[in-house]
Amino acid sequence: MSKLKGKVALVTGASKGIGAAIAKALAAEGASVVVNYASSKAGAEAVVAEIAKAGGKAAAVGGDVSKAADAKAIVDAAVGQFGRLDVLVNNSGVYEFGAIEDITEEHFHKQFNVNVLGLLLTTQAATKHLGEGASIINIGSLVTRVVPTASAVYSGTKGAVDAITGVLSRELGPRKIRVNAVNPGMVETEGTHTAGFIGSDFQAQLVEQTPLGRIGQPNDIASIVTFLASDDSYWLTGEHLFAGGGMR
Repeated sequence: MSKLKGKVALVTGASKGIGAAIAKALAAEGASVVVNYASSKAGAEAVVAEIAKAGGKAAAVGGDVSKAADAKAIVDAAVGQFGRLDVLVNNSGVYEFGAIEDITEEHFHKQFNVNVLGLLLTTQAATKHLGEGASIINIGSLVTRVVPTASAVYSGTKGAVDAITGVLSRELGPRKIRVNAVNPGMVETEGTHTAGFIGSDFQAQLVEQTPLGRIGQPNDIASIVTFLASDDSYWLTGEHLFAGGGMR
């Protein structure tokens, strides 16, 4: 497969879960991939090793996207390693659910700093290197559509991602840089296992509301991101693709 042959992609938060699946899918289509991680160097290196074993090219780069200096360094490392940048996947994200009575400043800033500020800082650094035909893909969430209880802050961050995607599609459109979002429903990852969602009544309720009858897997999201990264989606920008098996 070679839809992305010759292109360079940066995936933030790619040491595990959805990000890791995206990195591997982009590499399988021929892209050279920078696998960003905030804390799990071993996880990122394992993703790189798997890509290399399959014949692809990848490099692990550490950095906290919510810090301007780190965001710039991550992008600079991508360009320094592979000579250019064509695809940016803003996947880094954190989530904590909590009722309105339990919201604190720390709870708010922890999520907004990574999910929103990190996206803005990384995109700001990347746009200096992205050229005509480049693609930015933001990972949002289906929470903006189904608005689950106790998710005011997290849903707020993803609502911001939706709005930013639209704004940047207009702002960067004249440069022929496309900006789209993928909004997954629940996906089985290390994170959703740790949070206790997998096997819970909450999961069962979501499956009941999902026409395709299951929750998502990381590769379900990775294939959509690959489409948005490729020239197959050249006429799409400012779009939000809800990837939740039809759940409304």
